Amino acid sequence: MINYKHLHYFWAVAKEGGIARASERLNLTPQTISGQLTVLENYLGVELFNRVGRNLELTETGRLILSYADEIFSLGGELEEVIHQLPDDRPQLFRVGVVDVVPKSITHRILKPALHMPEPVRMICRESSLDSLLAELTIHRLDLVLADRPIPPTISTRGYSHKLGECSVSFFATEKLITSFTDDFPACLNGAPLLLPSKGTQLRSSIDQWLDKHHIHPRMVAEFDDSALMKVFGQEGAGIFIAPAVIEAEVEWQHQVSAIGQIDEVKEHFYAITVERRVTHPVISAVMQSARETLFIDATQ
Repeated sequence: MINYKHLHYFWAVAKEGGIARASERLNLTPQTISGQLTVLENYLGVELFNRVGRNLELTETGRLILSYADEIFSLGGELEEVIHQLPDDRPQLFRVGVVDVVPKSITHRILKPALHMPEPVRMICRESSLDSLLAELTIHRLDLVLADRPIPPTISTRGYSHKLGECSVSFFATEKLITSFTDDFPACLNGAPLLLPSKGTQLRSSIDQWLDKHHIHPRMVAEFDDSALMKVFGQEGAGIFIAPAVIEAEVEWQHQVSAIGQIDEVKEHFYAITVERRVTHPVISAVMQSARETLFIDATQ
């Protein structure tokens, strides 16, 4: 990569018309500038100036490079002006990625404190797969990733998984569907229409194992990547659906359904993944503290 300090010396010499005047402008010795120009020419493998007596004249390649240098340092000047003109009270940028299987209601509850900080915050949320979001985190395009599991051991990435908490899973159904049950929970699930997360997720695997363990055989109606869409179908009576127990009251009110039972053997887990082992980012710290103290009261790191 070009050393931009060397390029700046070349640009100054070309603009000032010689090394002596450039050295006065840059407050450097002529020998220093001359030596750095030689280093730049050796790196590029071309001559930038023709020495004509005591004068320097740009070569054709030198003129080409000068045109690029003009644009580079012009943009640098614009950048300085923009930074100096930014208001002192501009909001802090908080970029968070959310793994697509994390329920929207949980995400909202976790991130809500970010918009109630003492200083203004502008939050940018992105939703994608864990692999994709971890890649963005590694190159600092994200400050935080919310996930349903820690960084898998199979993924080689620099990051740290901070457990926010865990909660049981509740089952929900419309009143019309509930009136058709002849048994109590969980026996009522036998033969009943069921809506579940798609296969391949940690939560789905846990539920399948729980159903097998208790010899419960529901009628699988649909599978969803999007938990919000699953709730909409459940609200319309398409089948029994699940949601984290910590938002049980919210789900009942929002979707006009009732909780029919809760299983403690299956847990949903929630993690904040950062590039810091010890979190110092004030917004991330506030989000994590609030989740542990108000949403997942029994959370442990």
